[in-house]
Amino acid sequence: MEPLSPIYTAHLYAPLHQELIQLLQGLAPADWLRPTVCAAWKVRDIVAHLLDVDIRRLSFLRDGLEPAPPEAPIDGYRALVDYLNRLNADWVKAARRMSPPVLIDLLAVTGPQVARYVESLDMEAPARFPVSWAGDEVSPNWFDVGRDYTERWHHQQQIRDAAGAPGLTAREWLFPVLDLFMRSVAHTYREVPAPAGTVIGFEIEGAAGGVWSLARGREWRLFGGAADGPACTIRLDQDTAWRMFTKGIDGAEALRRATVEGAAPLARPFLGSLAVMA
Repeated sequence: MEPLSPIYTAHLYAPLHQELIQLLQGLAPADWLRPTVCAAWKVRDIVAHLLDVDIRRLSFLRDGLEPAPPEAPIDGYRALVDYLNRLNADWVKAARRMSPPVLIDLLAVTGPQVARYVESLDMEAPARFPVSWAGDEVSPNWFDVGRDYTERWHHQQQIRDAAGAPGLTAREWLFPVLDLFMRSVAHTYREVPAPAGTVIGFEIEGAAGGVWSLARGREWRLFGGAADGPACTIRLDQDTAWRMFTKGIDGAEALRRATVEGAAPLARPFLGSLAVMA
């Protein structure tokens, strides 16, 4: 086992954006109306959401615009999720007035600006917003930029799934997503009791996969690599992993697809893991 190192993704924003624009330019009119794994959203709605993600990052972070005060106090994680869901729903509803060419043209403007902005950041400096799904109260910029990269990647993947387009699942794209998602696991297990020295192993199989270990000391801590004699080992393929972390499949389906060795109860929290705000 080795301590986890930062994982840097700013250099991936520009090429990921180019992949998105090429994908959208190749969609037929009917593709924009296809349903997606996001039950209330069609392809056009996910595209609109990605535009909103760009606009918020540029406005709030690059330009320092203060967000409008929430209608109700944000006094906990659930209230924060509800607030973000309302913001997302409001934008998507309004964006249904935009045609696909307009959405593509706007993304062609905002995407390169976001890429330049994130590449300009000091990656070790504190981010304005912490990565809440990892339990952070303060996060470095590299983690916030990485979190945003995972959102952009998995929403593009949802569009690709809906339209029947090939996925971006080569290691250069997907391993950073999986490695960042795995950093939610210690927070997921924060209330799971176990004796000190207990280790849980995680193996994500596939070209973009990897091996991680969650060890119990005074608290749970995630490491890269394998440990000798884990109390439980969980194996699943890379496709199952990213879908599980993003609500694309539920815990029961993740369990059906996974292989668990050892103390099965220790696997259950992981197979319900999320690395999105939900």
